[in-house]
Order: sequence, then C-alpha cells, then structure tokens
Amino acid sequence: MKINVGNLDRVARIVAGLVLIALAATNTVGWWGWLGVVPLATGLFRFCPAYTLLGINTCPMNK
Repeated sequence: MKINVGNLDRVARIVAGLVLIALAATNTVGWWGWLGVVPLATGLFRFCPAYTLLGINTCPMNK
C-alpha cells in the first residue's frame, strides 16, 4: 500500500470520521453514522483504495 492521502486530506478525514462516530454513538444520527469508521481508517492509514482506483494522489511526497 502506497501512501496516497496528503496531510490536509488526512486531517479532514480523521475529523469527519470522529464526528460521524460521535454522532452515531449519541444517537443523534442513525446507523449510517458508524460509516465514519471508513474515513477515520483511511486517514489513519494514509491510504485510500478509491484513490488508487481513480488514480488520485494528494500526497505531495509521491508526486
């Protein structure tokens, strides 16, 4: 797995994931809030499979 998620993208994914998980844990949103695990994981691992399929790379080190 090559790193394909840049710093700004990484921070946005982690924040969005944590917000969705927190909203789901407090029953503010429905079950779909637990899907926040996906952006959280892609932000933590700095790898997004969808970016690989689409040929996107936001990491400046790999360009």
